[in-house]
Amino acid sequence: MLNYITWDVSPDIFSLGPVTVRWYGLLFAMAFVATQPIEKYIYRKDGRKDEDVDILTMYMIVGTVIGARLGHCLFYDPVYYLSNPLEILKIWEGGLASHGGTIGILLALYMFCRKYKFDYLWVLDRIVIVVAVGGMFIRLGNLMNSEIIGKPSDLPWAFKFVRNNELFNGVPAYMDPRHPSQLYESLFCLVLFIMLYTLWKRGAGQIRGFLFGLFVTLLFTFRFLIEFTKENQEKFEDELPLNMGQWLSIPLILIGIAVLIYSLRQPRQPNTVASSKAV
Repeated sequence: MLNYITWDVSPDIFSLGPVTVRWYGLLFAMAFVATQPIEKYIYRKDGRKDEDVDILTMYMIVGTVIGARLGHCLFYDPVYYLSNPLEILKIWEGGLASHGGTIGILLALYMFCRKYKFDYLWVLDRIVIVVAVGGMFIRLGNLMNSEIIGKPSDLPWAFKFVRNNELFNGVPAYMDPRHPSQLYESLFCLVLFIMLYTLWKRGAGQIRGFLFGLFVTLLFTFRFLIEFTKENQEKFEDELPLNMGQWLSIPLILIGIAVLIYSLRQPRQPNTVASSKAV
């Protein structure tokens, strides 16, 4: 009896002439499509209009894509991309970084709040609920691509990624069963969504900044820890005491803790407060 799971899923759904539809692209799109009804429900319950979410979603999409792409290029291979700046535009060739996406989202939402006179923390408290769902879909996309794989493991739920030809310590990735780190992160995001949504339903949205601070602290603490089960994405990380994902997670964990402390010192506010007092 095999003590691992053979993962031999094609990253392509179907091809039509020169056009190929891939699982990653579909799941990336689902990160926005599936979450919009949830966000609209939250906004309606808090006294806002559906149109607010439609505009917000456009800012989110632009911020996520630009931030994630620039994050990958500048965090993981800045010398190459700064020497070949046109390569940055080739998103279809792969390379998106979640830490860069986080920064892009924060900047995009700040611009949204400035223009439409929303309270920044009020928006962040509600957007992180659905960002957790988006993270679940995106990590499933990584799984379908057989990328961002874990280290070798003899656990019964280890995956053998037979389509991954990357070399780790001179050995092709497909030779060993490995931690399905993408699945770990996807499941964690699902749990995080359930937790945040439940807290919002119970009135935590009245504590300005609490849900955002909790989300950032938990997500990037988990990201820091789960990196110990993952292979490094770039060779230079092999020489570091911590990999790039862990170094980038540390300041975000500290920001999350700081916002949590700030939020717990603030008085509760009605859910419908969304003015631009914090912008």
